[in-house]
Amino acid sequence: MTESAHPTRLDKLDRGIVEKLSRDARISNRAIAAELGVTEGTIRTRIKRLQNEGLIQFTVVTDFRMAGSPNLCMMGIDADPSHVEDLARALSDMPEITCVVVLLGRYSLLAMGLFTSLERLNDLILHRIRPLPGVQRVETSVSVHNLKYEAGIAKITRGGAPD
Repeated sequence: MTESAHPTRLDKLDRGIVEKLSRDARISNRAIAAELGVTEGTIRTRIKRLQNEGLIQFTVVTDFRMAGSPNLCMMGIDADPSHVEDLARALSDMPEITCVVVLLGRYSLLAMGLFTSLERLNDLILHRIRPLPGVQRVETSVSVHNLKYEAGIAKITRGGAPD
């Protein structure tokens, strides 16, 4: 297996950079460097690598409805316990799904996404989620009014265990 076939681990410095940017994406490289005790060039190089590897990206959206996706949709999925891990991976690979959480409680999994139409959501559920092995039931909820929605508040990063 080549080195590029291994998932990239975020080290302590990478996680520090991500944490600073997630609080304020406008923070300068100089300010991040000063706070983390490294050079500005190191920060610039790390950010470029994180972007090139698809680990971070910068977007400007003040309201997700402005991005052409007015419907925040949540899918509670009951699944055979022996299939939960594989289902979570399969859901994570679907570009329409922006959040996948394994749960204890009413559902086995919670999947969320932003959809431009309920027809697209229905098509995804009927033709791509329901047929997956282990899916027993999918219950859908559609947001009609968001009092508070802060995408950055629950930061989820792919990476290894903390250093």
